Amino acid sequence: MKMAIKKNDMVKIISGDDKGKEGRVIEVDAKKGRLLVEGVNVHKRHMRKSQAYPEGGIHERELAIAYSNAMLIDPDTKQATRIRLDRTIDGNGRAQVKRLAVKSGKEIKMP
Repeated sequence: MKMAIKKNDMVKIISGDDKGKEGRVIEVDAKKGRLLVEGVNVHKRHMRKSQAYPEGGIHERELAIAYSNAMLIDPDTKQATRIRLDRTIDGNGRAQVKRLAVKSGKEIKMP
């Protein structure tokens, strides 16, 4: 699966319990179609005291969300936008892929 959202992109969550939240993409799993987004889908785990966790207590961590539930934020307009992948072939026969924001039509650079 070709994913247009990359690591360190800013995304807006468009569905689910965290709808409306924004965050930075920490990790992308293209095979499963999942994203790990900072501050989104945070779950708490109660940990008993052990050698690994001498303090014990409650640990929070983000869990992955579906790729389809996130929308890229255009760095220029600061609004959520769909992404168009524009493929061109250069003189050496290599494919160049550009990410274009559908709303503004501008290229989205890699972070």
